Amino acid sequence: MKRVVVLGAGLVSGPLVEYFLDAGDVALTVADREIEHAAAAIAGHPRGKAIALAGDDGPALARLLAACDLVVSLLPAPLHAAVAKVAIEARVPMVTTSYVSPEMRALDSAARDAGVIVLNEAGLDPGIDHMSAMRAIERLTAEGRPPTSFRSCCGGLPAPDANDNPWGYKFSWSPRGVLAAGRSAARYLDDRRVVEIPGEELFRSVAPYDVPGLGRFEVYPNRDALAYVATYGLDGIATMFRGTLRWPGWCATLDVVARLGLLDVSPREWRRGTTYAEFMEAFPAPPAEAAHRLAWAGLFADDPIGVTQAAPIDVLCARLEERMRYRPGERDMIVLRHELGSGGRTFVSSLVAYGGPAASAMARTVALPAALAARLILDRRVALTGVRIPVHREIYEPVLNGLQGMGIVFEETWSTP
Repeated sequence: MKRVVVLGAGLVSGPLVEYFLDAGDVALTVADREIEHAAAAIAGHPRGKAIALAGDDGPALARLLAACDLVVSLLPAPLHAAVAKVAIEARVPMVTTSYVSPEMRALDSAARDAGVIVLNEAGLDPGIDHMSAMRAIERLTAEGRPPTSFRSCCGGLPAPDANDNPWGYKFSWSPRGVLAAGRSAARYLDDRRVVEIPGEELFRSVAPYDVPGLGRFEVYPNRDALAYVATYGLDGIATMFRGTLRWPGWCATLDVVARLGLLDVSPREWRRGTTYAEFMEAFPAPPAEAAHRLAWAGLFADDPIGVTQAAPIDVLCARLEERMRYRPGERDMIVLRHELGSGGRTFVSSLVAYGGPAASAMARTVALPAALAARLILDRRVALTGVRIPVHREIYEPVLNGLQGMGIVFEETWSTP
């Protein structure tokens, strides 16, 4: 019996937990700070175990990992490196769905010396985007027409029939993760010109983006696209862009939110009984064109924020999570498109996926690639060691094939500019 530990039982964990519980040869432990979340994920399965564990409890984590064959961390991204240190010391391979942080990258030599892989960026974006991009790039290169430009855009959004609020968004994964991403600087390559976008200007660097059959979206730059030029084997490419897709309304609203200071991560003291209206008085008045969106979110209401110490971003998160939940029967949607220019034409690799009654599209597209990659590692079908991302054929080929069997399928076409 293989022993797998999953850390974190949040919004996207369900399909991964179900995948391993359905495997007849896996004993699964789900650990979460709130044991009721872990217990709900296990749902009484005889090969499942739920335990309470704080992600920063090093000694308890060490005891847990010493008795397992693989760990999947779905904890908040800042905790992954600490978990990886424990996993490496225990010589246990690890999978995450988050970006490789500098702290995680610094563990590469230790992981190689221990003979284990720490696979990061194995979710959707990052994750499936890397895997499908590498498949497309290697296909074109093998055909003798390597790409001269690469543009990739991805978004987790309400389906058109659920897009019914003025922000153009609902949460299908960590609200804090969504908002914190809006503080990140970005960089990309445009016709050999490096474009750098400071974090405070991110939501002003927006362009319209049309998706056939779905309509018009907005796209803004996603982190450092140049970091993937060498990773994707695209040295010398003229254009390299990675972007985030949103429905119109989100970027204009988040730009105001960021400029007001509502994304500040520094804790502040709040008088007991402080209302949302009083909370907003601590910041500049919003411009008229955005005030109605903030009002819709209840940010000028007279009910209390319920905390006496919190960062503005956390007060905002709590409010938006209340107002931007998916209601029963509503669907989320994933849109992922790669556009690779080659020989005057454009090769398009695209995925559109919708959530269903069993799981959101976000949960499926984040959790299932991580589950499939973890299974490859468990079965010793991956010889790689060190801190990695899934751009190697021995990982992305079987994972993409497995996803296709689960209904997560890319459409690949050629189009003219």
